[in-house]
Amino acid sequence: MITPMRVFVLLFNARTENEGIHTIQVGEAPAGSGAERYRNKVLMFESEDDATRFALMLEAQDFLSPTVEALDSEEVKEFCQAADYDWEIVPNDSALAIPPEVNVEETDWKLESQENVAEQTPPRNEESQEKPEISDSELDSIRRKLEGLL
Repeated sequence: MITPMRVFVLLFNARTENEGIHTIQVGEAPAGSGAERYRNKVLMFESEDDATRFALMLEAQDFLSPTVEALDSEEVKEFCQAADYDWEIVPNDSALAIPPEVNVEETDWKLESQENVAEQTPPRNEESQEKPEISDSELDSIRRKLEGLL
C-alpha cells in the first residue's frame, strides 16, 4: 500500500461554503475537428514554498488570491476522480511551475454559487480568517522578486 503524503494545493474561499480548488486547463483541439477539448488539472505541490510562489504569481496576474492548504494526497486524488479532473504532483526540486498567462474569466465554483447548488461542501472551519490586503508597494516588491527568479 502506498503511504499518502502531504501536499499543498491552492484554494479559493477556503473554509467557506463556496470553497473552490485551483485548476489549470490542459488539452488541445483534436486534429481537423474544430472543437477544443480541455480538462481541468489540479496541481499538488510537494513544497509549500513552491505553492506559495505559484499563488503569488497568480495574484501578480490580477487573478483571485488563493490560500495555500496542506492536504493528504490521496484525498485530493479521490476528489479529482469524483470530479473527473486530472492531477499532477509538482516535485519539490522541479523547475518552477508558472501559471498560464490566460486565466478563465468565469470559474465553475462561482457559477455553482450563483445557481444555489444544494450539494455544497460544509466549511472546514466556522471562523472566517481574512488576510489584510497587500499594498501596491509590497505587491511591486513581490513581482520584482518573482521576476528575478525567472
